[in-house]
Amino acid sequence: MLVAPFQLIRALLPGMKQNGWGRIVNVASIHAVVASPFKSAYISAKHGLLGLTRCVALEAAPFGVTVNAICPAYVRTPLVEKQIADQAREHGLTTEEVIQKIMLEPAAIKRLIEPSEVADFVGFLCSDSGAIITGSAQMLDLGWTAR
Repeated sequence: MLVAPFQLIRALLPGMKQNGWGRIVNVASIHAVVASPFKSAYISAKHGLLGLTRCVALEAAPFGVTVNAICPAYVRTPLVEKQIADQAREHGLTTEEVIQKIMLEPAAIKRLIEPSEVADFVGFLCSDSGAIITGSAQMLDLGWTAR
């Protein structure tokens, strides 16, 4: 979660600098900015990814390269669907109760994020319209961090 983005940046950034343009979007998580219990390794890696994003953004900006991190809350993916099922079994809840009582409890908007919504936002960051955004942690968190 941290080594692969570092290696990709190290391999691709020189070409972006040479071309005078580039977009790097690291997929962090809401857990890059907030902690939850029992996720220390995951949260440590995501906090590190946010630090990497910010450092490289400062280094790459003079060359027309933007570097950002997206920080989504729960996205409806096969991994999350498996987590829902596992939590339901572990806690004796229905899958809907897991979604509402565990996953979406801290969110203002009570739904999972769709993968297409994440893709659309990444597309924006990679567009010319996203050229003014760099070094940021973009919260796709349904209002989780508004508290």
